[in-house]
Amino acid sequence: MRILLDTNIIIHREASRLINRDIGVLFNWLDRLHYSKCVHPLTALELNRHVDSQTVKTMSIKLGNYQILKTEAPLHDEVKKVGLKVDTTSNDKDDTRLLNELYCDRVDLLISEDKKIHTKAGLLGVSDRVFRIESFLEKVLSENPEFIDYKVLSVKKEYFGKIDIKDHFFDSFREDYVGFDKWFNKKADNEAYICYDNSVLSAFLFLKVEDEKESYIDITPSFAPKKRLKIGTFKVTSNGIKLGERFLKIIFDNARQYKVDEIYVTIFEKRSEQARLIALLEQWGFSYYGLKQSQSGEEKVYVRNFSKQSNRENPKLTYPFLSRESDVYIVPIYPEYHTELFPDSILRTEDKEDFLDNEPHRNAISKSYISHSRVRNLKRGDIIVFYRTGGIYQGVATTIGIVEDVFIEIKDENELVGLCRKRTILKEDELKKWWNRYKTNKPFVVNFLYTYSFKKRPNLKQLIELNVIPDISDMPRGFRQISWEVFTKLVRFSGL
Repeated sequence: MRILLDTNIIIHREASRLINRDIGVLFNWLDRLHYSKCVHPLTALELNRHVDSQTVKTMSIKLGNYQILKTEAPLHDEVKKVGLKVDTTSNDKDDTRLLNELYCDRVDLLISEDKKIHTKAGLLGVSDRVFRIESFLEKVLSENPEFIDYKVLSVKKEYFGKIDIKDHFFDSFREDYVGFDKWFNKKADNEAYICYDNSVLSAFLFLKVEDEKESYIDITPSFAPKKRLKIGTFKVTSNGIKLGERFLKIIFDNARQYKVDEIYVTIFEKRSEQARLIALLEQWGFSYYGLKQSQSGEEKVYVRNFSKQSNRENPKLTYPFLSRESDVYIVPIYPEYHTELFPDSILRTEDKEDFLDNEPHRNAISKSYISHSRVRNLKRGDIIVFYRTGGIYQGVATTIGIVEDVFIEIKDENELVGLCRKRTILKEDELKKWWNRYKTNKPFVVNFLYTYSFKKRPNLKQLIELNVIPDISDMPRGFRQISWEVFTKLVRFSGL
């Protein structure tokens, strides 16, 4: 398979210092899968125009490690039309020529972090062959589970003082922030959330709760007095297992715990990893607010309103809040799937070591539920209560989700696999078995957001007493609607 790599990916890979570890993970997979790493002739020209003379010298030598395309495909008429709509700079036009190689099938896939390339790919109908680093890693990980020979430790809290400040993971922070090491050492007794991948630090998150008296003199426009959660330091190395979403859930859980009015982050946009983090935050309701000035330079400020509002059409924007206008359903989930899909809803009788967070479906907030239920009228924004089966005392309600999308008219097993990959515990062969389970009742898919884990989990006996389930002889076999009155009783009982 021939993979065309965008220019910035080559620059980051072959620079004298590897700041972006995502690139290293990407190239490791390309080598393991024996994919041909291709570059466009335009890339060589652009590298020669790079402002850093040392980079130019280094690149001219290292380009020998790639297959430079020997010919360029004539610009296709459809590509020309899209370019005329979107391109505004010479770099945009060069990117269109890279995309043209894919459109004309001279290469199989294109990997780029450029927003406009992805916009043009969508207009041309080839977005399924154009990947960001993160989405490519998710793809190859799900397609090649036999290559995963490592474990990712569960996210844990650790004191700054016990984390190796010399770890290369922090090189990008040292590059961006004046006095980073001094700041880090002063935080020795503070805690951060961290995650290691095969003994290598892969994710770091520091949160700080600020009250109404906090000064924001360095932010323009200035913040009004509010209780806020500041995302102080946040970095995740892309590795295809959706750690970004896992850490976002931690952020939202903290915001809810401390009852803040807003969440905010200040961030540079110098590198692709930062642009990707901004794009992730925007998907989950963060919006550009203003600028922060410091001796390190000018950072962008992004803010997320955390008042109890809800957006049924795009529940990510107001996650984790529920809408009273939504319908509520209860649905069963078998024990063998339950904790794999809902790691924060693990039961006391289960061993946490069996659920290390080394799978995309465990880390993701966005998940898929595949069902043969006769009830299929769920809508975006509706609420799902998940009931872990197990009998009168061991069967328990554990989790609340918010419906994101419902896919009923699925044409074949391949479409089912494409819809669910990375969001479900089921492997490709298992998904195909689900598709072929009944001849006349094909499954449908509910994509939902993993929202709350009950503190107190009512068992089946208590669910019957609460009228969530009418009787042991009338158990839900698929989705079953319950009233808001009953749902409210359940929420109160569970201690949410």
